[in-house]
Amino acid sequence: MIRRALLSVSDKTGLIAFAKALAHHGIEILSTGGTSSALKKEGIAVRDVSDVTGFPEIMDGRVKTLHPKIHGGLLSVRNNVNHQAAQATHDIGSIDLLVVNLYPFEATVARGAAADDVIENIDIGGPAMIRAAAKNHADVTVIVDPVDYGKVLEEISANSGATTLQTRIHLAGKAYARTAAYDTAIARWFDRETQTSAPAFFTTGGVLVQTLRYGENPHQKAAAYRSEDGRRGLLDAKQLQGKELSYNNINDADAALQALIEFPTSEGAACVIVKHANPCGVAQAKSLADSYRKALACDSTSAFGGIIAVNRAINAETAIEIVKIFTEIILAPAIDEDALAILGTKKNLRLLLLNPMPDPAAPHIAVKSVLGGLLVQSGDNQAPNMASLKVPTQRKPSDHELRDMIFAARVAKHVKSNAIVFAKDGATTGIGAGQMSRIDSTRIAVRKSEDAAQALGLTEPLVRGSVLASDAFFPFADGVEAAAAAGAMAIIQPGGSLKDDEVIAVADRLGLAMVFTGERHFRH
Repeated sequence: MIRRALLSVSDKTGLIAFAKALAHHGIEILSTGGTSSALKKEGIAVRDVSDVTGFPEIMDGRVKTLHPKIHGGLLSVRNNVNHQAAQATHDIGSIDLLVVNLYPFEATVARGAAADDVIENIDIGGPAMIRAAAKNHADVTVIVDPVDYGKVLEEISANSGATTLQTRIHLAGKAYARTAAYDTAIARWFDRETQTSAPAFFTTGGVLVQTLRYGENPHQKAAAYRSEDGRRGLLDAKQLQGKELSYNNINDADAALQALIEFPTSEGAACVIVKHANPCGVAQAKSLADSYRKALACDSTSAFGGIIAVNRAINAETAIEIVKIFTEIILAPAIDEDALAILGTKKNLRLLLLNPMPDPAAPHIAVKSVLGGLLVQSGDNQAPNMASLKVPTQRKPSDHELRDMIFAARVAKHVKSNAIVFAKDGATTGIGAGQMSRIDSTRIAVRKSEDAAQALGLTEPLVRGSVLASDAFFPFADGVEAAAAAGAMAIIQPGGSLKDDEVIAVADRLGLAMVFTGERHFRH
């Protein structure tokens, strides 16, 4: 039965109503600092922790609950006679309910606070009490999230002032998960401060955004969590219409978002169309409608049922074009009223707004599970650097070709390896993805461009006169020969193959310009 509760919260959402309900049930309330002041202001009877411990808060509040009369009250096993004797000897009263949410460390880091401010927002007493109460869940109820206030009050009312063991176990598990995620955020901050790329211990944490209907396949369970590193992403988007996002929706839309942010709005309107986590059409143009049309032209077959991400507000002209085929999701920074009305006629179309878009240069960590462990790496936020480009061929690329090469290289970063991307006039003209050999990816890209040309009523493949980007070096010259046969005029690739000299010689013989970036961009 709950007779005594300790409330000490940073997030005071729902606090007053909850505390009043506890008082209504005759539960004594202990509290600290700002929480105590907030409760007293509302006329709620509160006993300060310093009155219980007989020791004042010291060191600017750093030490207030770290005391045997608090931790003894949380950790004592109620049916243990030795524990009861210790409580009686030292005048330690039991604490049956602990309500704590922690200093806003993650939010402090996210707003770019100075190191001293960040350090002061590392909670010490809170996690210690949470862990103590959770360990003793057989006798103590612990709440770390205001969303659980209602459930606990319902049980108190239904069970003569007590909570059920099942609920206490559930809340204890949630409490340990919260402190684990909190400690993870702190450890990550220290790693960044010390530029530690491979810490001895690695943990990962997040906050539940939604439980998903199922995972990649219907027999798999899944949920979506927002990481606490402060970086914006797809899970920050606001959904205006359409069904709830699925696991595959989120995965594909994230792939579209990551590709889209390669193209700043200052360079024009950009559109990325993704299917099964691979771009099937990408384009830049002066108007958003034109960029969508150019992206769609690359592979209208794959675009059916795909994901569209754009970097400009959707207008009516663009919306009219989009609704001509079935689309699963549209992601944009904004939308005007006319466009919203047009897209609203497609009730199953999911419309997401994300503004501002994520910073592509912001550092982040990529984590992949393997059997028995994790692979951890820094995110691939490198972009082609004009200053580092080298031209090993006799023919130098024109300025127009070079712009298309940089465009194609940006897209290739987001195509599954082995990746080949043809592009012309700021639009992809053929994409080959995920093949075991680079020559096969080249052949697929060419074949898709032939199909696209046929769909458009053209007599020549779209790749004629294009440039080609490869995510890694050409191990043999056959890829260059295939590109030239398809009509490519220039190639951008990392270089670094043992057969670079042979590849360059073939490019010279075929009259191609070639650029080496010195950077590989595998994406598995």
